[in-house]
Formats: sequence, C-alpha cells, structure tokens
Amino acid sequence: MDVHNFFLTLFLILIAARILGELFARAGVPSVLGELFAGILLGSSVLGIVEPNEVLKILAEIGIILLLFEVGLETDFTRLKSAGAKSLVVAILGVILPFSFGLFTAYYLFELAFDVSLFIGGTLTATSIGITLRVLKDIHMENTNIAQIVIGAAVIDDVIGIILLVFIYDFSVSHETNFEHTLSVAGMVVTFLLLAPAFAKIISYAIHKFHAGHLVPGYIPTIIISLILLFSYLSHLVGAPAILGSFAAGIALSRRFFLPFGAFLSSNEPLLKEVKSNMTPIIQIFTPIFFVMVGLSVDLSIIDFSSSSFWIMGLSFIFIAFFSKFIGAFFIIQKCAKNNALIGISMVPRGEVGLIFAEMGRVNAILPNEIYAMLIFVIIITTVVPPFLLKKYFKGECV
Repeated sequence: MDVHNFFLTLFLILIAARILGELFARAGVPSVLGELFAGILLGSSVLGIVEPNEVLKILAEIGIILLLFEVGLETDFTRLKSAGAKSLVVAILGVILPFSFGLFTAYYLFELAFDVSLFIGGTLTATSIGITLRVLKDIHMENTNIAQIVIGAAVIDDVIGIILLVFIYDFSVSHETNFEHTLSVAGMVVTFLLLAPAFAKIISYAIHKFHAGHLVPGYIPTIIISLILLFSYLSHLVGAPAILGSFAAGIALSRRFFLPFGAFLSSNEPLLKEVKSNMTPIIQIFTPIFFVMVGLSVDLSIIDFSSSSFWIMGLSFIFIAFFSKFIGAFFIIQKCAKNNALIGISMVPRGEVGLIFAEMGRVNAILPNEIYAMLIFVIIITTVVPPFLLKKYFKGECV
C-alpha cells in the first residue's frame, strides 16, 4: 500500500470509529459496538473501501495491548489475587463446556469430520477480553469484584485457548496427537507468566527511581510503551498471546504492585497520575483501531442466509456459545445469582479470538466455506449481543 493511501485508510478508520462510537453512545448503546460497526461498514461487508493489511493489524495489536495495559493500571492486585480461585473455575469451565458441547454437537449431531468438529469446539472456547473490558470501562464497572473475576478468568482462558489451538492445529495437520509440542508450549507460557510480573516490577522500580531526573520530554510514554512492546514480544516468543505481556506490565505499575513492598506503593500516587495523564491520549487513539479491525475482518457477504442448514447449525452453536459460558459462571459461589449471570455474560464475547480460530481453520483448508461462514455468524452474534446485555443489566453488584 502506498503511503498516501495508508494515510487515507487510517483517517477513515479513526474518523468512522469516533463518529459511530459517539452516535452509539448517545443512543445508549456501548460505544465499542459503534467501532465494530465502523469496521463492518468500511469493510467488504458493506462499502468495501478498506481492506485489512499487515500494517493495520500491527496498529490494532498495539491498540489491544494498550487497552490491557490501561486495565492493568486500574486493577487492584490484592482483589485480583483474592478472586484467583473463582477466576480459575470460571476459566476452566469456560473452556471445557463450550469445547465439549461444540465438539459433540458438530461430530455426533451434524456428523461433521472430526478435525472440523475440533476447530468448531476450539472456536467456541474463545473469549475476547478486549470486548468485555471495553464495555466494563464504558459503564464504569471495571473496578468491581465481578470485573476482577472476569479479568482473571479471561486471561487464563486466553492461555488455555492458545495451548488448545496448538493441540488442535497439530492434530488437524498431522492427524496425530503431539503432546510433546503442546506441553512444551504450555511450559513456556507458564514460565513466562511466572517471571513476567517480577521482571516488570524491577523495571517499574527503575522508572520510579529515574523519572524525576529526566531532562528530555516524553520520558514516561517512551519508557512505558517500550516496556509494553518488550513484554508483548517476549510473550509472543514463548507462544503466549501478546496481551499477556501487556497485562503483566500494567499490573506491575498498578497501585498495589508497583514495588515489591506494598507499604511503599501509597506514596507513589503522583507517578501513577503522571503515567495515566501521559498514556491516556495514546490509548484513546490506538484502541478504536483494534475494534474497527475486528469489524473489518468480518465478511457478511460470504454468509448464505437462505440456507436452512446454515440456520440450523448457526442457531445451535449460538445457543451452545451462550449457554456453556453462562452456566460455567454458576459453579462459583456469589452473593446472588445476578453476579453469576453478569460474569457469565461477560465471558460470552468471542470477538477477535474466535476469528483467529476460524481463520486458521479456513486458511489450512480444514473448515469448508459453509462451515467457516456459519462460524463467522456465530462469532458476530456472540460479540454484538453481550455488550447490550451488560449495558442493560450491569447496574452494580449485589450486596
């Protein structure tokens, strides 16, 4: 793409995201849906004037990384740690139930090939933490106890999802179970997750120590973005989603995890405010690009809405996609059923993670076009509906 054409494309993405996000927000609809719709409008589904390319994908990846970093800054590590057991239960059931139901339904009920059924089950396990967290931020509920459980569960869900994708891909390509490769990836991911927070704390200590003496403007955003990019690269290097590196960096810079000694953290509020004031404008520019790209990646033109088999399979897997995530949240003890329901709804969006699963199946000639189109439809519904439900029902937690 020529440089001037890229500038025009980026202009269209940013201005469409801003206008539609604002219009949706004024209509009482989560602004993230306006940004998703901007991508659908600009992409091949409607106008066809913007096509996804590698540069836009990189900018979108930076957007989701920065969003997770911002969430990390706002996360109370003590509360996140206390929600760990509940997050683990929600995450594990949020993988096992949709994968099992999806695989069983595809293979036994619709009599699809086993490798196709595996990819359908894998696609249904995905949770888009970006969609959910953006909605929680829009309605100012990102610091609730429910949000802490969802954050922990979605991150664990991502880790399990990547490991599962490695296993499914290896089996589909070679038709053999390669547990050695899967376990090696799992080992690298776990090692990274254990070491990353400690590494981030060391660097954050250096940021605190030297930030007062810098002479060149832009010290904070330069260091913070460099740290985020480094963690994202390292997490990708070991096979983990890039957002995990960003999340670790964000946690390391939060109020309760800024230095190894918790008692010292409360005295660093000015630095935290400086980090937020410097980073917020950058985050607000890049984050909408990610959600527009999710919309651009959806091609509604490939869907045959006149096919009866499409509707039968599509509605069946939409039900599984909602029910399996929703019911998994009721296996943890909460003060009232409303809390469980909100956690379940928060785990439903598939978004870009589901698209990655489906796209990998299509590119490797595992998913037939009609099955791929059906999965795209399922991903769209499970991405668009939950924000409406959260906006309507998330008025606070039960006490």
